[in-house]
Amino acid sequence: MPIIRVENLTKKFGNITAVDNISFEVEEGTIFGFLGPNGAGKTTTINILCTLLSPTSGRAFINGHDCMKESAKVRKDIGIVFQDTTLDKDLTAYENLVFHAYLYSVKKSEIKERVGDALKFVGLYERKDDLVKKYSGGMKRRLEVARGLIHRPKVLFLDEPTLGLDPQSRTNLWEFITELPEKHNVTVFMTTHYMEEAEVCKRIAIIDNGKIIAEGSPEELKKTVGGDVIYLKTTDNKKSKEEIKKVFGLEAKEKDGELYITTLRGDACIPELIRALADMVVSVRLQRPTLNDVFLKLTGKAIREEEATGMDTIKEEVRAYRRRH
Repeated sequence: MPIIRVENLTKKFGNITAVDNISFEVEEGTIFGFLGPNGAGKTTTINILCTLLSPTSGRAFINGHDCMKESAKVRKDIGIVFQDTTLDKDLTAYENLVFHAYLYSVKKSEIKERVGDALKFVGLYERKDDLVKKYSGGMKRRLEVARGLIHRPKVLFLDEPTLGLDPQSRTNLWEFITELPEKHNVTVFMTTHYMEEAEVCKRIAIIDNGKIIAEGSPEELKKTVGGDVIYLKTTDNKKSKEEIKKVFGLEAKEKDGELYITTLRGDACIPELIRALADMVVSVRLQRPTLNDVFLKLTGKAIREEEATGMDTIKEEVRAYRRRH
């Protein structure tokens, strides 16, 4: 039986449909990715699964427990790392974890060992007596992962876990995250809009405008792109598009001033493109299919473009809905 099961889940905030009739399952002991831009419905879905929001319709289950009808049982089975830190900055790292252990009724005889093991796992044991306000952003994130493991949950939710971190801190955090299923016997449900991070997932659901538009392993999703992607910078994109259509029968699309086309054998196609476009070619690069290409093909937009569009409107609608209710 899947450890997470979602059936026809919908959540509306007034006139805004944040989650639109989605269904999916997550197998136990895996890393599952919920991929999409800001405002796509990722955080709303997590809030429903974590019993922080009630759905407008549909059902969700964690470890066989109904998220709406058995919220207390669900909360015992989950750990959460939110987008924004919720650590007490005036306590030490050790004190933060002990406090969390008490909240989850961990046996007193087990607290010291569990806290120590969690701090060692995330590489913070030597800094356990430092106040959290002295920690860097990356250290705080690692401590939050440790905190989420103290009560030994069945599922650990990571909502944009590396948001705002520098590249090195992101890499260090992912070293710990990828080890979680095996070392801590926990299923990881993560959201992100960083495409490269989603590569570690066994299975991914891509969500856009509240709807799941694709689901599969990273490799399965990348195969839907249909081949390699060739990016071209030219002196005349309009004329180059016409020439590519005439010579190769391919529709070139444009993104950030570059043309791009998809082909099964990019390495063989590049010389032919250069010959056909001649002096119009400024630069050319070959990229194997990525999850960003999958999103681009499915939506016609890059995920970074989607991040900024519509967010202020969505946030204002949600705030207005909450004020009315």
